[in-house]
Parts: sequence; structure tokens; C-alpha cells
Amino acid sequence: MRRTSVAMTVAIEEALVRRLIREDGQEDVCLATYRPSTGLSRFSALIRAVVPPEPGERLIHGNATVTADYILRGAEAAQEDKCGLVLLHSHPGASHWQTMSAPDRDCEASYANLVREVTGLPLVGMTLATADRSWSARLWDVGVGRAVDCTHSTNVRVIGGKFAVTWNDAVQLPPQPSIRQTRTINAWGDRKQADLVRRRVLVVGAGSVGLDVFVRLAATGLCNLTVMDYDFVEAHNLDRLIGAERRDARLRRPKIHVARREAMRAATAARCNIEVSDRSICEPEGLRLALDHDLIFSCVDRPWPRAVLNSLAYSDLIPVIDGGIAIDTFDGGEMRNATWRSHVVRPGRPCMSCNRQLDPGLVVLERQGLLDDSAYIQIAGESFRSVNPNVAPLSVNVAASILAQYVSFNVAPAGFGEPGPLQYSLSTHHLEHRHDSTSPHCATEAAEGVGDQRVCLTGLHKDAERKRQLSDSVGARVRLLRLIDDRIDGVTTWLNLLGD
Repeated sequence: MRRTSVAMTVAIEEALVRRLIREDGQEDVCLATYRPSTGLSRFSALIRAVVPPEPGERLIHGNATVTADYILRGAEAAQEDKCGLVLLHSHPGASHWQTMSAPDRDCEASYANLVREVTGLPLVGMTLATADRSWSARLWDVGVGRAVDCTHSTNVRVIGGKFAVTWNDAVQLPPQPSIRQTRTINAWGDRKQADLVRRRVLVVGAGSVGLDVFVRLAATGLCNLTVMDYDFVEAHNLDRLIGAERRDARLRRPKIHVARREAMRAATAARCNIEVSDRSICEPEGLRLALDHDLIFSCVDRPWPRAVLNSLAYSDLIPVIDGGIAIDTFDGGEMRNATWRSHVVRPGRPCMSCNRQLDPGLVVLERQGLLDDSAYIQIAGESFRSVNPNVAPLSVNVAASILAQYVSFNVAPAGFGEPGPLQYSLSTHHLEHRHDSTSPHCATEAAEGVGDQRVCLTGLHKDAERKRQLSDSVGARVRLLRLIDDRIDGVTTWLNLLGD
């Protein structure tokens, strides 16, 4: 069964809360519009705008009643904006995820057919528990030859300076904490740990930074992790890929397999579901896989994948934590400086183009294959660098900065959320809070919450195809050695699980 979820920005949530929480303590109702965001295994409703009621379109009498005229007007407004319709109501004094009463179910079910006929999309029902501002949601679909019924969502996500997620325990139970997570739980408590470990997190890029981030997320207890990378280990990677070994280079082992191996060794969850993908985020299938996740780490060093992730953070309301490093040298080869950056890419913050982390011109060049064209690089001159170098002693600083952003954004110590873009200069040991502003004509931020109607930045990725072919084209001897190595690693994993 396809999972469902609802996402909204904190600005939309505030507008809904003002409509649904009344001073007299009674229930209230309102409508909103949404755009669909369709991944490989998850359908997300991205709330776009509030459709407030006009006089006489809803009745307040302890409970709240919505009229057919209001539903029809909202459905027509949604259809004009190529959206679906959301019917929301409040439960005063309630907390956590809410089940549906019989009158609530009957109300939403009675309008599901009408809304589907007008908008072409399922009706989404939502409930606000006013005591702690928790949300619950369900998707009303109309199947041929069966009664109208709803699919209860897995979670509802609210994206702002803090990342707030309400979970449906009936669909996804919180895992039992283990003694291996004692120190972690002591840092932020049982309830926050139960929230964090259920979030589906994707790490794009399994290089020196991505590998470290992925392993530490597994050690934190996260239960649903995915790593995406199409490259394989080579000898020149071994000074940066901590955990990769010489045999991995000889066996031309994909980086994602090394990441999975090291993450399984570090995992503290009793059941850790680790998935790997050898797709590129620049390929359509890679993008659709990314849409199944609640949070994404961008650990890439190329402009095209960074551009795709930059767009996705706004169009599909999936926050992206990005970071990178640049090392400058003098003509003689001595180090001049190293600078690393980290930031959360989300609605309410300038996108990566606006904060100068992404050069759109390089995206065009990479898509044309010019970033790997030696003739073009020679013409462009010495100042042209398609990829910044990285070294093990400094990559750990980038990973640490990214993970600190992750904790601030998801845990919000002392009530403070993510700090905004940070930049550290090694030569002067200076930490700077960047204060970039949005460009007046930023198309990326203007496409907030458009979902499946996003501008397509994916396409044929020749380098990804070439690397996959090279990794798969090994001889029978290497394949046999890979199999033996996998079996040995499987025994190690089994021995580690014996203690559980």
C-alpha cells in the first residue's frame, strides 16, 4: 500500500491555526488547497493556500458543520489552481494524532466523490489537536467498484526554522529504545528520540562527507536510512573514505555498499532498514526515490545534483541540509585557505543560488558534459575548477557542521532552530553567519509547494551510466571475491545481532 503524508510550511500552518483555534473554545472548520508530490512509494499532499469560509458557509454550534456550497466553492478554486482540496477541522483541548469520530468520518466521506469529480484529486481530511498543535491526516480515494474509504497518513510535516513532525502511531509505531542509545536519549529525551528515529532520511553522496554523516545517523538510532551514489571505490579515494579498505578498491565496490556495511556496524536500532541506490539524483528515478523521504542530506560536490536538490527543497517541501568545502592553494602548491559551509535549504531561507552556494551557469555546463571536457577546461583557464578538492582531516569538519545543523533543525535545543548559513575560514579560524537575501526574480523559491508540477531538472546522466557500467563489468574472479567478502561481512553482522 502506498504511504501518504502531508507537508506544509510554518507560514501556512500559522494561517490555518488562526482559522481553527477559537477564543470561545469551540470547534471550527476551513478549507485549503494542495498539490500532489508523488514518489516511488509515497504520495504527499503539499498544502498551498487557505480558502477561508464566507458568511453562512459553516455553522458553529459546539461542533462545526461545513456546507455543500463551501465545499463546492473550495473545490472549484482548487481546480482553477490545478490543486486538490483539504477539509480541516479542530479538536479543542486534544493532543497528539487524532482518530476520527463517526460524524467526522461521515462528513468527509460524503464530500469525497464531489471533490474528486471537480478537482481530479482525492479529498484530504485533516484534524488539528489544539493543545499541542499536532496534526493528523487521511486521504479519501474513490476506487472503482468499492466504497469510498480513507488511507490514514503516516505523518504530517511542518517546515520552518524547526522541523516538526506529527506521527500516526497506528501506522508506524515508535521503535523500542535500546541500551545502546542511552547517551543519545539522555541528550534530548525519549519523545524526541521516538520522533527522530522514525523519519526517513536520504543521504545523497557517499564520499568523504556523506559516508561519515550516514554512519553517524545509523549510530544515532535512525531506523529508515537510504544512501544514493553511483560511483565506486578507487585507490585515490582511500585517503578520504574512512571505513573503505584497499580490498574495496580492488573489488571496485560501489560506495553505497561500503556505506551500508559501515552503517550496519554502527547501527544502534534493533531493526535498521538501510536501503541503497546507485541512481543519480539527476535521473528521474533518483528524484522519485528522494520524494519518499522526510529529510535529505546533500553531500555532493557537483552543481547539477546540487541544483536538483535545491529545487526539490522548495517544490516538494523536503528540507535539504547541504554543505561543502573549498581548498585554495598558492601557485607553488602550498595551502592558502580552506573554507567550509553548511545550511538548511528550505522555504523561508534563500536558496543555494541566492546564497552563492550554487552557480547556475555551471549546471548548464555539467549537463552539456563540459565540466569533464579537458579541452574546455584548458580554454576556460586555471581559475576554472569543476570540483573542489577534499582531504580527510577537513572533511570531518564539514560533516560535523552539517550534523550540527541537523540537530539544531530537528531537536531545536533551548527552543532555537537552525541558525542559517554558516561559513568557516580555516586560515583565520573565523565562523561567519551569512546574511544573504533572496534574489528579486528567484524562480526556485517562487515554485514553493508545486510538487509534481515542478520544473524538470532531471535527465540522462551519462557519467552515472558510465560508472555503473564500469562497476558491473568486472570479471568472474572479482565477482567471486565480492561474494566471499559479502558472506564474511554477513557473518560479522549476524554475530553482532546475537546479543539482541
